[in-house]
Amino acid sequence: MIRLFLPLLLLLSFFHSQSQQLVLPGDNPDPSVVKIGNEYWAAGTTSNWFPAFPLYRSTNLVNWQPAGHVFTKMPDWADYYLWAPEITYENGKVYLYYTGHKKGGNLCIAAAVADKPEGPYTDLGPLMCEADGSIDAFPMRDENGKLYMIWKEDGNSKGKPTPIWAAPMKEDRTALIGEKKELFRGDAPWERNLVEGVSIIRKNDYFYAFYAAAACCGLKCNYGTGIARAKNLLGPWEKFSGNPILTGDADWKCPGHGTPVEKNGKHYFLYHAYSNHASTYGGRQGLLNQFEFTPDGWVRFTNDKSYGKVKKIEKIADNFPGKQLSGNWHWSVFQNIQYKVANNTVQLNALSSPSGAYIGQSVLAVNYEATVTVQKNSSAQAGLALIGDDKNLVYAAVAGNALRVIQVKKGETLVLAETTLTSASNVTLKATVRNNTELSFAYSIAGAAFTTLNPQPADMTYLPPWDRAVRVGLVSKGDTDQAAFFQHFLLQNR
Repeated sequence: MIRLFLPLLLLLSFFHSQSQQLVLPGDNPDPSVVKIGNEYWAAGTTSNWFPAFPLYRSTNLVNWQPAGHVFTKMPDWADYYLWAPEITYENGKVYLYYTGHKKGGNLCIAAAVADKPEGPYTDLGPLMCEADGSIDAFPMRDENGKLYMIWKEDGNSKGKPTPIWAAPMKEDRTALIGEKKELFRGDAPWERNLVEGVSIIRKNDYFYAFYAAAACCGLKCNYGTGIARAKNLLGPWEKFSGNPILTGDADWKCPGHGTPVEKNGKHYFLYHAYSNHASTYGGRQGLLNQFEFTPDGWVRFTNDKSYGKVKKIEKIADNFPGKQLSGNWHWSVFQNIQYKVANNTVQLNALSSPSGAYIGQSVLAVNYEATVTVQKNSSAQAGLALIGDDKNLVYAAVAGNALRVIQVKKGETLVLAETTLTSASNVTLKATVRNNTELSFAYSIAGAAFTTLNPQPADMTYLPPWDRAVRVGLVSKGDTDQAAFFQHFLLQNR
């Protein structure tokens, strides 16, 4: 019972942010962090993008380098919604706990294991699958060293309460054992009947639970971060009277769902928030904030102005070297994407769905441009796109001697602009985005000046899914025996 108490080409520059500091730009929800040896490792949610769970490494918690993905093959038991990875380290093993949607079922928490943080990871399968869904797994040992799993029952998805549970877990992480016990639930007014994303540390005489509450995502989010404490892991738990202890500021809104970590005797919290400028189009980005323990045994965030110089990505150029796409590229878990990379060219095999086959990567600014060269040997519609999901995107595509701007909205296709090419040739397409909402396309042949395709900018406001960000990427639409060929992708902020 709760008692409620009061391999890319990067043009880098340096900047200081205010208060809550951006350290993982782009779409990186639910970031988790752990120290392994002399490095810190982080992972984030991919939802319905694949490969799943990007990995990052850092020596200072501020500057992070991409380090692959946890899953490059979908776990056999799951089909979509890969959420909330929690990366941990114990006794020489790296354990990753995560959420996935079970085939024919609902959301489950699961585990994977590796000998080193970069993998490869072996999936251990689901640990708990409640009827209303089980999400946001976090492991913790109690005051006697017994291993427990902490998670949220996703009752809010069915209009029910959202309890946080704990149950003993086998040391090999293959199953939960014994009875589950409720730790606390969303019962304070600011929590809006929803608590989730719990992560726990033990300090002095208390276990401290950092948790998120209210609505996580979208334009109407009202997320915040609360703190609760207990002398024993199984409770009783008490919530801080001053909750929420972390809320939005001039630059960031809806902060929450993160993991505490220690560095040089100081304590930090890695979590996500939406930029007040990029909003949902830029996704939930990874922030860092220092916290300290107060004399009365609670927690306070310091909201310092800077924890170090952060490398800001202004430009991404991909000339498709090697035989694989770089880790920046993602595709839909619902599509069977087939591609080849050779001779600085990516071949993307077509799909006949309204969206076609597509690959994309996070946008990093409010105003930006993207270009790519479509090769004349493309047999499919070959395009440059701004992507929401499988049923919502806007793209410019070359198809034979036709060049069109096409809107796909709720699966319905509409041609917004069209022109005719006089001869078969390589075509460079350019997408220009202003204020994350206005999209203009242009094209160039043989290095000539760009010609505008759609004088009236296309509307992008309908694109962002509720839990993800807009991607910029490549489209190949047609029969499965057709393909699009691309070279020289460039994304740069303006």
